[in-house]
Amino acid sequence: MRRLGFGIVLIGLAVAAFVAFRFVHGWTETGPAMKDITLVVPEGSTIADAAILLKQKGAVRSADAFLTRAKVFGRGKSIKAGEFLIPKGASNSDIFRILQGGRTLTRLITIPEGMPSILVHERLMANEELTGEIPVPEEGSVLPDSYAFDKGEGRAAVLKRMQDAMSKALAKMWAERAPNTVAKTPREAIILASIVEKETAVPSERPTVAGVYGNRLKARMMLQADPTIIYPITKGKPLGRRIRKSEIAAVNDYNTYAMIGLPKGPIANPGRLSILAVLHPAETKALYFVADGKGGHIFADTLQEHNDNVRKWFEIRRARGEL
Repeated sequence: MRRLGFGIVLIGLAVAAFVAFRFVHGWTETGPAMKDITLVVPEGSTIADAAILLKQKGAVRSADAFLTRAKVFGRGKSIKAGEFLIPKGASNSDIFRILQGGRTLTRLITIPEGMPSILVHERLMANEELTGEIPVPEEGSVLPDSYAFDKGEGRAAVLKRMQDAMSKALAKMWAERAPNTVAKTPREAIILASIVEKETAVPSERPTVAGVYGNRLKARMMLQADPTIIYPITKGKPLGRRIRKSEIAAVNDYNTYAMIGLPKGPIANPGRLSILAVLHPAETKALYFVADGKGGHIFADTLQEHNDNVRKWFEIRRARGEL
């Protein structure tokens, strides 16, 4: 009888040891997920809620087992809400560390420099991972950049971050502006920066382009910026054809070929470099510039110099078969 009792005890201890081993091993063993899994944990979710979601996604073998192990090995640590990437074969321990560490997936939406607000609106509305309706934002109110967002986040919230970023950046740059800027207000800085943005894609030229426009404004000359002709026609979208003579002569609040001074508003959302160029323009006597055929521009102090440069530009275009 003693031997039988001792044997039963040994068996019991062996079973207990095996159960304990399986419990511990189950925390660190390779999980059942055959591929990477995206898991969305809503705000206010408990570990029990997450365990059910993980089981539904196939990331754990048992919701109850995961929950029990998480309570034992997690030492009371909470999980965070968000969208998480659960790697293929992740163990219970790996998954819990991911959920309580708060390392959520990063989703980005990018607004390029010089994008007009009508296209910002289209880009936000076309993103199927965002929700809700938004109006076309005020031109010049969005700071071009890449913005992180959560799946299911409202478009209005993302747009607000873009506009808050512009307000913050502009306030800082305006406070540090150089004394030779022609912009009298932050809004004037944005208006002129939007023209500079559209006139050159060469960052190093922007301060000089801003200096040219500053000189023209001081001399009460028309800015004569082609993008200001296009804006009232397309709201900043590409025209897709040559500008017509009637459009050059059109009188409206934007066309700087038919008015002296700045347009009534921005013609795009300028980036930081264009805003800085307007607030820290180059010291130059130039009043004119024209394309050089290589992606940049040639600047001129006098009309005679400019006319010579224009002739050279037309010769380049003829040689290319563009005229």
